[in-house]
Amino acid sequence: MDNLLAIILSATAIATFFNIMLKRFNIPTIIGYIITGFAIAYIFKLGGNNDSLNHIAEFGIVFLMFTVGLEFSIKHLMGMKKEVFLNGFLQVAMVGGIISLSSEYFFGIEKKSAIIIGYALALSSTAIVLKILNDSGNIHTVYGRKALGILLFQDIAVIPILLMINIFSSDSSSIADLLLQTFYSVLIVLTLLFVIGKYFLNRFLSLVVWADTEEIFIASVLMLVVGASFLAHTFGFSYSLGAFLAGMMMAETQYKHQIEADLVPFRDILLGLFFMTVGMQIDVSVIAQHALAILLLGCTVVFIKIAVVYVIVVFQTGSRLALKSALTICQGGEFSLAILALANSSNLIEQTIAQILIIIVVLSMIATPFILRNIKNLVDAVTKEPESGDFIINSSGIKGHIIVCGYGKLGQEIVYRLKKMNVNYIVLEHDMSLVKLGQSREEPVYYGNATEKSILKKAFIDECKSVIIAINNEKKLILLCEVLTSFEKPIKIVAKASDYDEKKLLKALHVNHIVNEGREAAKALLKEALDEPSPQ
Repeated sequence: MDNLLAIILSATAIATFFNIMLKRFNIPTIIGYIITGFAIAYIFKLGGNNDSLNHIAEFGIVFLMFTVGLEFSIKHLMGMKKEVFLNGFLQVAMVGGIISLSSEYFFGIEKKSAIIIGYALALSSTAIVLKILNDSGNIHTVYGRKALGILLFQDIAVIPILLMINIFSSDSSSIADLLLQTFYSVLIVLTLLFVIGKYFLNRFLSLVVWADTEEIFIASVLMLVVGASFLAHTFGFSYSLGAFLAGMMMAETQYKHQIEADLVPFRDILLGLFFMTVGMQIDVSVIAQHALAILLLGCTVVFIKIAVVYVIVVFQTGSRLALKSALTICQGGEFSLAILALANSSNLIEQTIAQILIIIVVLSMIATPFILRNIKNLVDAVTKEPESGDFIINSSGIKGHIIVCGYGKLGQEIVYRLKKMNVNYIVLEHDMSLVKLGQSREEPVYYGNATEKSILKKAFIDECKSVIIAINNEKKLILLCEVLTSFEKPIKIVAKASDYDEKKLLKALHVNHIVNEGREAAKALLKEALDEPSPQ
């Protein structure tokens, strides 16, 4: 017990230290967790094949796949069908095919293993690239949109790759039998989840929300995710596939954004643990013995990915933007690490080869923030094509709108007046009965806790004109103001203070637009009382 506590304490301290240091260089936390796992393994002489730890860590990928499923919007994909289905398919197929064939014919790797290696290395880091592009605002540029489309297809492609691991690692010798069994299993799992999603899920979640207890809501969602994962695993698929399908089911409910906000902490903690287990598997002796091979193979993989994306995109955008798109997604990704680790544990990839590939992916991920930060200089060094055509594409969200937090009596009155003034608005409300009331009036009232940053981002907080707080709970009012003032971009907050003490608290949080409820009510009452009656 003491040893376990020492490991937990050390891991927390090392992860915190490394991630604070790496944050200075915009290096993602994934790298900090991998370094932590590496350090812990050597400090405490732990092996990377700790079954209990690996099973827990696998649920990091489960929750990652769940949140990918939660964002899986058919409508969104159709709006970018060329970028997703054409560019994405070509990128995965070509890069995966080239690396698979090279692995088999140049390095003598067995065909099944070569296929898994090729398609694992074809994937890029959605987490790193989207974060950096979002932070810089380049997500809405032409090259950002091209990169996003390919990343979306890669997320979808993870599912068949995971299925391949299941099929290739099976003891059965007949591929035809495996495919037939897989087809029947897919049919049963999809039917069960479809029936549950269509006829029971919304009713169940409505009852949970009606109970108005946050921990029950979170526990219910966790139960559904783990339950879907267990169902998929029972029929011979990965836990991740079940989680992805559960995410797709819940994406169709009105609780989608709140579910995502509540589960992100679980996902990130478990993902951190997963990447620690990846770090625990890194062997210094392998790096020392194969340093030159790691360097050459890493450069070769990155070059192949850049060349393929460049060829796919150049005829659509021109040389400059094609090169930007290619450089943006030239790295390996978190799913590459997950697939390589799963393939290694399934005995599809030898330990030494898995080690070399994991190190290559990690190094490419470390390099990504530096590449994206200097992407203009890198492109300038390669092509003399003038800087043109890379314009901002308008996002699908709304701009210049008002976000109203709360749909009680005051919120309803505010909405009524906003509608009369033809002002765009979004309402966030945590009481499901009020959400249903607003939606019955065909008003944009969404279920979600406005004190969570992820919910506010879904309401396009960065593009709004102002936020009106229409809630009466002082504790929630102060908490919401703290969250709103924590955003990098200043947000105009309009809040109501019921008395002088509440106004003082709001002033301390740098809220400058405060309506004193008592004073305004007194002024209105006196005005009515002192007004001369109109002559008959």
